[in-house]
Amino acid sequence: MVLNYIWIAFFLVAFVVAVGRTLFCGDFGIWSDIMGASFTSAATAFEIALGLTGVLSLWMGLMKIGERAGVIQMFGRVISPLFTRLFPGIPRNHPAMGSIFMNVSANMLGLDNAATPLGLKAMQELQELNPEKERATDAMLMFLVLNASGLCFIPIGIMMYRAQAGASNPTDVFLPILLATFISTMVGIIAMCLKQGIRLWDRVLLSWLVGLAAAVSAIVWFFSTLPKEEVELYSGFFANVLLFSVIVFFVISGLRKRLNMYDAFIEGAKEGFKTAVMIIPYLVAILVAIGMFRASGAMDVLTSAMTSCAEFMGMDADWIGALPTALMKPLSGSGSRGMMVDLMSTYGADSFVARVSAAIQGSTDTTFYILAVYFGSVGVVKTRYAVPYALLADFTGSVAGVIAAYVFFH
Repeated sequence: MVLNYIWIAFFLVAFVVAVGRTLFCGDFGIWSDIMGASFTSAATAFEIALGLTGVLSLWMGLMKIGERAGVIQMFGRVISPLFTRLFPGIPRNHPAMGSIFMNVSANMLGLDNAATPLGLKAMQELQELNPEKERATDAMLMFLVLNASGLCFIPIGIMMYRAQAGASNPTDVFLPILLATFISTMVGIIAMCLKQGIRLWDRVLLSWLVGLAAAVSAIVWFFSTLPKEEVELYSGFFANVLLFSVIVFFVISGLRKRLNMYDAFIEGAKEGFKTAVMIIPYLVAILVAIGMFRASGAMDVLTSAMTSCAEFMGMDADWIGALPTALMKPLSGSGSRGMMVDLMSTYGADSFVARVSAAIQGSTDTTFYILAVYFGSVGVVKTRYAVPYALLADFTGSVAGVIAAYVFFH
């Protein structure tokens, strides 16, 4: 229901702002802009789904091989001590455990194209355990918040955008992003554990969380010792080698079990194609609402109001220019990337506001896109408390990104 109200609010706020601009500013072209944005956003939604079709078919085909070869179940057993605490509703050794692990791992490596189909596969397996098919389970909600918080160890995409914009050191945002996304994920996990009655002081759960913190600290230390020009090289190398190694491991495991891997791949790829078609209506619904909201100027109104509040309270307002990225991040991945790129081209890739924007961009994932695609792929319409808890992770990530940018760059 929360997503329903937010979706309606996008249209109503856009309409009110457009009426105000027409009556008080004489802006009659705003209506053409809004309707043009609706058509453009609808086309963009279809293009996204079309672009996902090939990737979904590829990765769901590979996942089918891994599933039949027993690899997914093996991954599930490895991560089972942690996930049985975070997902108590999932039986031990259920395939969903392995799919969740694969999805989280792909997100951590910054491999968005791989993470989405793996996440959709996990949602389908979680839906098999769901007694009320239209209502999200606790396990689904935990999984969605983990994705929305977007823990990413290697933000390759952001570093590439900075390189294209002419940054003197495209990788200098690596550490602020890592710290921001780690804090966001920890807050998301802790909040969901408290909400779902999961014991945070469980010895196994606590040891895993402490171990994750140690891993983040080790990565920060390792990359801080590298020459600046080698950070992007090594991060991309490790991510892609690990991903390709997983694919080869799937194939070798299939050979050992003497599977007909071609037929298994085709079966999984067909499921990927069906999933891509299923998510189109959900993407159209959310992206059109966001596009009209942005075109009406409502986003600009929010930014101006925040700037005035910060100045009134005597706060440093240097970060306010990056606020559109923070506001757009939960709504649209492409929109927030566009905001970040626009700031780099306007103020320079090495400007403070551009670096703040990059830290915010890498701190979390796109909440409403994830909600629309993941829940839409399995037909869940009652999302319960997914939205507020996912937005809590978003807000925490943005605040942490701003603070980290001040620590490293201001």
